[in-house]
Amino acid sequence: MKTTVFVSGIRIYAFHGVLPQERAVGGDYVVDVRVDYPFQQAMDTDEVDHTLDYSRIYDLVREEMAVPSRLLEHVAGRMARRALADFPLAGGVWVRVTKANPPMGAACQGAGVEVELRK
Repeated sequence: MKTTVFVSGIRIYAFHGVLPQERAVGGDYVVDVRVDYPFQQAMDTDEVDHTLDYSRIYDLVREEMAVPSRLLEHVAGRMARRALADFPLAGGVWVRVTKANPPMGAACQGAGVEVELRK
């Protein structure tokens, strides 16, 4: 059985980018995280101690997005590696970071990166 805890569509303002202006002014980002987590016991007990509290995923995203980086690849990688370290029962993690308005002269809903790490 595969069980997953996720938080999707986290909207956050952060200061990432290759261009100095991006890091100075900031921009809007959307982050999605899925953590493969064995919560079979919680399905039977209805106890939060038997699962991964998704507010912990949100806190991880908020803290890592507050650290300015040039590349979204770096941000996503930090989040994925930290999730595996912070949640020892996790079997894997998937992170998507989307820059809502990338400075590339094109009208789009966003551009970004995804990373998936497995134990």
